[in-house]
Amino acid sequence: MMPKLLLVEDEAGLRLTLSDRLASEGYAVETASDGQSGFERAARGGYDLVVLDVMLPRMNGFDVCRELRRRGVETPILMLTARGQVVDKVVGLKLGADDYLTKPFDAAELVARLEALLRRRPSAPRPGGEAYRFGDIIVDFRRMEVTRGGRAVDLSARELKLLRHFIEHRGATLSRDELLTEVWGYDEMPLTRTVDVHVAGLRQKIEANPKVPEYILTIHGLGYKFTG
Repeated sequence: MMPKLLLVEDEAGLRLTLSDRLASEGYAVETASDGQSGFERAARGGYDLVVLDVMLPRMNGFDVCRELRRRGVETPILMLTARGQVVDKVVGLKLGADDYLTKPFDAAELVARLEALLRRRPSAPRPGGEAYRFGDIIVDFRRMEVTRGGRAVDLSARELKLLRHFIEHRGATLSRDELLTEVWGYDEMPLTRTVDVHVAGLRQKIEANPKVPEYILTIHGLGYKFTG
């Protein structure tokens, strides 16, 4: 499976050059040309890596990084800075960035840094059915089975699809509208509590204490976040 990467860079030439190089290295690259659109994409989750420039229009890279971490998005972030000042690097790392590069840089070094970040990232389930484990729970997508402490957990097809979506977007805050679109397939948002009902049911089956969940957290005013 190709690692999915979001490149947030306002300089068109560099954006194109890096996109082509990273694609040739086996990355599925998506791009954003300003901080606000980059933030919105990254906040939706689904990326393995984010390459984030500091000097961006609409929303600078520091603010993007800060808000992503505040929302619980744990996707590895590599920041690009043209200034090269120690204080900028320190600020970026303190805000939650995982690494940084100072412009100008060699593309080979960027690729090496990204590979290092991928190696450090916890593995996520891949299409084709690999199992995913968190706590005493094992989710086997090939067999469509879930066990907890070695005992089978009876999940409906919708609950399993919801759990898979949570796992594939681990660490991202997912809105109810997004879940209704991606898991239920709604094009228009109905007035329904079906997401809350299904999340509550899922918690009853996988959480040790559903009233104080450990894995599926409520992010008040925003949605839900999976931390398993």
